[in-house]
Amino acid sequence: MASGSISLRERQRRQVRADIQRAAFELFARKGFDAVTTEQIAAAAEISPSTYFRHVRSKEDLLLDPVREGGAGIAALLEERPGTETADVALAQAILTRSTALAAAELEQWRAAFRSAPHLLDRVALVPPEHRARLIELVAQRMSCDPQTDSKPGLLVHLMLAAAEFGYLQWLRSADNAAASLPVCIEGALAAVLGKRWSKS
Repeated sequence: MASGSISLRERQRRQVRADIQRAAFELFARKGFDAVTTEQIAAAAEISPSTYFRHVRSKEDLLLDPVREGGAGIAALLEERPGTETADVALAQAILTRSTALAAAELEQWRAAFRSAPHLLDRVALVPPEHRARLIELVAQRMSCDPQTDSKPGLLVHLMLAAAEFGYLQWLRSADNAAASLPVCIEGALAAVLGKRWSKS
């Protein structure tokens, strides 16, 4: 089996997880986050409660994981950006690419589900600390500087991720389907960070 291929077991695990999320989002949007039980989610996904708990730690994770999963791939996308791009442009494009990973219908279902749990909005975070550290390393390489002695790479990463998270929250809080799309909200937020201040000099 090629090293980059996904095993049958892993594909099955991802499919079960996707089925659980889809069932949960539909229930959250219809009944409200707090009113939905794990047993109801398992039944809607046509699995047993024990199978549910093998794939899901908490109801909260079902809503927050799409953001985390999207953020986890930003470093890989940044590594693939052309070497001619400045650090700020390359990082912004990597973040934007991740924001288009889900189909529009899936995004709308997720947003409707999230609206039933507004208390989770403050926990929207794109990238965990270990992935932020990798992003800082990659940005420092593009800036040709040492992140231990130069604060600009770390500052750029933190500002970009904060801007992207602001875009996510702006989109999640928007009232209807006529509002701007997720990529448009994120692109608008990232634009405020882009600029000559991130040049190598």
